[in-house]
Amino acid sequence: MDQTALKAAAERWASEDPDPQTAAEVRALVAAGSWVELADRFAGTLEFGTAGLRGVLAGGPNRMNRAVVRRTAAGLARYLKVHAPEVVTRGVVIGRDGRKLSREFAEDTAGILAGEGIVAHVFPGYAPTPLTAFATTHLGAAAAVMVTASHNPPEYNGYKVYWANGAQIVPPHDRGIAAAIAKVEPAREVKVLTQPEAGGRWKVIGPEVERAYLEAILKLRPLKQVEGLSVVYSAMHGVGGALASQVMAEAGFTDFWPVPQQQQPDGAFPTVRFPNPEEPGAMDLATALAQAKKADLVLANDPDADRLAVMARDASGALRMLTGNEVGVLLGHYLLTHARPPKPLVITTIVSSAQLKSMAVAFNARYEECLTGFKWIANRALELQPEGYQFVYGYEEALGYTVGEVVRDKDGIGSALVVADLAAWCKGRGTTLLGYLEEIQRQHGLYVAKQANFTLPGTSGAAVIGAVMTGFRTQPPTVIGGLQVTAALDYQTGVGSLPKSNVLAYELDGGGRVTLRPSGTEPKIKFYFELREHPSATEPMAAVRARGEQRLTALEAEFRTLASARGLP
Repeated sequence: MDQTALKAAAERWASEDPDPQTAAEVRALVAAGSWVELADRFAGTLEFGTAGLRGVLAGGPNRMNRAVVRRTAAGLARYLKVHAPEVVTRGVVIGRDGRKLSREFAEDTAGILAGEGIVAHVFPGYAPTPLTAFATTHLGAAAAVMVTASHNPPEYNGYKVYWANGAQIVPPHDRGIAAAIAKVEPAREVKVLTQPEAGGRWKVIGPEVERAYLEAILKLRPLKQVEGLSVVYSAMHGVGGALASQVMAEAGFTDFWPVPQQQQPDGAFPTVRFPNPEEPGAMDLATALAQAKKADLVLANDPDADRLAVMARDASGALRMLTGNEVGVLLGHYLLTHARPPKPLVITTIVSSAQLKSMAVAFNARYEECLTGFKWIANRALELQPEGYQFVYGYEEALGYTVGEVVRDKDGIGSALVVADLAAWCKGRGTTLLGYLEEIQRQHGLYVAKQANFTLPGTSGAAVIGAVMTGFRTQPPTVIGGLQVTAALDYQTGVGSLPKSNVLAYELDGGGRVTLRPSGTEPKIKFYFELREHPSATEPMAAVRARGEQRLTALEAEFRTLASARGLP
């Protein structure tokens, strides 16, 4: 839009914004003539999808702010009253993390739900994402809202929605809610009740829900071993610290040391730029404490405690970060060995390691692959329940795991407890997590994998990401890294029974795979690479890994060249 139209849109937005801070912010940009910045903020409306909302905190319809959240809450409430009318009495659970404006977003949501005649079950303080998901089914609510931006940088916040089954929403609910939001009146006109005005429609969740969650995850441990294991833990300035510390103590892990600088919730994340355990430097404090304490194991949650990072000792005694796929393989093998129901079910995603499939075949377990996102894993597990399958475990390579059916989303606290149980069992056998991983790889093959991410913010970045995807669709490669492409899969046109999605995958001769997709929550395009090696009985695993990683590096380099030819900067 031109400057005149942009100015009019910005002034109208500011007049309708219930938050004086962001209203003043937008007016200041108009006064300063910051048209490029305003053009980006008013390029569209922050899109509500299966991941809900997530964006930078700032004024404007293309940002996260109280105006956007109020209209979202009103649209959600009205959609629920039509498509889940029991919501009026069953209510909606509301949880939040410790980020900037999380409390305001949660309270606005509760007040709007109450104003729509819906009971709001509100956690009185912080609530990790897995606890919010658990509370949905435990309280019999019709839906839930979790205010969080997970592991995004401090300037972000977000808004996730769960259905009555305790899993994040999937189509068609995302489109239906988005359509309902589009019809909502200006944010300043949305009815918002205070807690006293809401009366019995604003119910504070009591400590018994947290207690029920702790007792449920304590039962997830197959062997309940603790002897001799020492653990360092980081909450990454998030909201998982108190519950993680409590459940580890109740499980009997007495040598448990939280990183003090990162234990308390702090939305500024003062010790890390990116509060994601995978980012460089994020684990430095935990590593230093583990070295000082000579700890066997390092565990770390992300800020809303749905993800889990793991560090363990290698054969030389050095600490090494395990990848999400390595933790996924370890937990999968351990649980299929020690917690095996009559009809076991394991589920992962199309960008996670294929090694889980090889193990599932060996254990005669049902294996399923879903699109990226735990919502697909949880909903697929529920779909298969009537056939008698019992969900043992699910994971995605981005450090997301859940054990059993306690939480129908990623659970960084429950899975941390099971990883500690596994590590204690390994130590009792005279080995480590990495030693156990080598045993698995010798039996089922060594899968080497890596990921490359390219951050391309703003409308110009979105255009580049779109051009790259289009380029691969119109010019699909036949050879990558010297390996023949045996199958080109375009999930946007449909693959099997999976929902359509903007994902491309190339299966390679010898069991390798390259996958590319735009992120659903960040301005990124992501490339995933995997190759399989077959170690002999006598070949040192280090040599097998070195060979695989050398081939993987060559594969990645050639694919980046292909991507550059299709528009990647």
